Amino acid sequence: MSARTGQDLSTYGALWQQSVTDLPGFWRGVWDFFNLDAIAETPLAAGDSAVLADDSMPGAVWFPEVKLNYVDAILRHAGLPGEAIVGLDEDGNRCAITWAELPTRVGAVAHALREAGVGVGDVVAAYLPDLPETVIAFLATASLGAIWSGCGQDYAPEGAAGRLAQLDPKVLISAAGYRYNGRDIDKRAESVELASLLGENLTHIMVGDPGAHSVTRWSDIVADTDHLPEPLKVPFDHPLWVLFSSGTTGKPKGIVHGHGGVVLEHLKAAAIQSDLTEQSVFFWQTALSWMMWNYQVAGLLVGARIITYSGSALYPDADRLWQIVEGERVTFFGTSPGQLQASRKGNLYPGTDHDLSSLTLLGSTGSTLAADLFDWVDDNVKAGLPISSISGGTDVVSAFAGGSTGVPVVAGELSTRYLGVALESWSPSGEPLVDEVGEMVITAPMPSMPVMFWNDHTGERYRNAYFTHTWEGEGPAKPVWRHGDWVTVTDRGSLVIHGRSDATLNRHGIRMGSADIYEIVEGIPEIAEAFVLGVDGPPGKYWMPLFVTLVPGAEFTDELTSRVASEVKQKLSPRHVPDEIVVAPGIPHTRTGKKLEVPVTAILAGRSEVNIDPKSVDDYALIDWYADQGRKHRW
Repeated sequence: MSARTGQDLSTYGALWQQSVTDLPGFWRGVWDFFNLDAIAETPLAAGDSAVLADDSMPGAVWFPEVKLNYVDAILRHAGLPGEAIVGLDEDGNRCAITWAELPTRVGAVAHALREAGVGVGDVVAAYLPDLPETVIAFLATASLGAIWSGCGQDYAPEGAAGRLAQLDPKVLISAAGYRYNGRDIDKRAESVELASLLGENLTHIMVGDPGAHSVTRWSDIVADTDHLPEPLKVPFDHPLWVLFSSGTTGKPKGIVHGHGGVVLEHLKAAAIQSDLTEQSVFFWQTALSWMMWNYQVAGLLVGARIITYSGSALYPDADRLWQIVEGERVTFFGTSPGQLQASRKGNLYPGTDHDLSSLTLLGSTGSTLAADLFDWVDDNVKAGLPISSISGGTDVVSAFAGGSTGVPVVAGELSTRYLGVALESWSPSGEPLVDEVGEMVITAPMPSMPVMFWNDHTGERYRNAYFTHTWEGEGPAKPVWRHGDWVTVTDRGSLVIHGRSDATLNRHGIRMGSADIYEIVEGIPEIAEAFVLGVDGPPGKYWMPLFVTLVPGAEFTDELTSRVASEVKQKLSPRHVPDEIVVAPGIPHTRTGKKLEVPVTAILAGRSEVNIDPKSVDDYALIDWYADQGRKHRW
């Protein structure tokens, strides 16, 4: 029963409804539940306006009088026993930082940054793998009121500079190299090149042996244990970090989030939605360029141990991550549909081959998790293991929807909308839909919505990104956040994601989601990955090719072609059957694993204005191959 309203909140659905109906009441409850007064400069004042002074979108004003620091929310757990951060690499090398060691490590790096001239509002750039040192560098930066921004070392220097140079950083922290797919990757020269691209007066710190390069050694910095961190209290919306959009067809957008919004959203997501505690071990396989890296650090906010991993998720095969889950006694394992698909197609039996008794929750994101993979997990990983398939993004550095403790899991669905997220499916005229496909919209603000876009002084780029969609008829009375996904919200409150609405397949006037086709086709044993596109031609002409890659050893036969078409027809509809099926040398993705449906569709259509940034694509050579497919097609 809610003390504020007298409403019975004994079910998750009722609690969610109350959380979006009474935003100030809900988020004050989160503040109080986690005792955030303890890390704030002054206690939170009474009244709704102390929590949400303005609910406009964009431009909501959250906790206007609050000052706090993200790092304090972590360091208050420093008295815990045991390890806080564990680092693993492809070869099985292990290092760890205990909770007792954490303050001195953060303090040492913060002192070095301060000596390098870093102060409030300055930027520290990172060019690093997923290492414990990366987490320490971030915490040290945030403790000063400086702004963190990172880029994985899979980017070449020019690609990394396309993001980080926008920020005019004072310091670059890089690594000498890492191991990936069984090879040692030396990044010393490229790190020095990146530093030269970021500015003349840059301080360059390197993790690992810099060789002959003249840089500041990380090992020398952390050897100084005489400094403890003194996190600076900053306004609730003070910039914490800058994350970047994929930037496939334009300059990457720098998305800025604030200290307070991230603390609240991540505490809610980690502790309330995912049940992480001080006894948890949290491992989400990720990379620095992906917002899931930031999401994984949230484990420290609740006192959980987090696992960093520098290496390929699939080397020497998909069993590598299951080995980590067993060896580290992971309780929450986060991965991708691709790794689960590779595990299935590799005939792995993780639950038989490994002791996974510690595992209590499996997370998945990056793309839609197909229903048959839910079944595979139940049969081959752990019977009854809850699966939290989540959907969110860099935009809010959190999830809009996913699994939650006590909410039933249904194969192929996201179990529920997250608390405090006013998510709906809307018709073209802006009417809420139930059990029908519509546009995913967020109708009320979230604390972790962007504070701003970097160098977007008028706010125009921010507004255009989410709030300027044209609805039919009168449309909504005030702007709503349109995320760009097709979604069905069921009458049970669960969700089905159908794919990007800006990559809609529109055959014979019927809108279809690509994710529905991927679920069917990628479930066929011989198919490694699928890529379906809908290309508009001359009036009345529409081409819907399906490109596939095959698992090693599989052959593309007439029988396989017929079987793919038959599966799609039987499980979806005749309209979903592609016009042709083509074996491709690969599927192009963004650096964070998203299929490039929109720009490649435009290329197949012969649109000359499409300009894909090679630095934002995992294998740019594939773009020419797809362009050639478009040229070969005859209407």
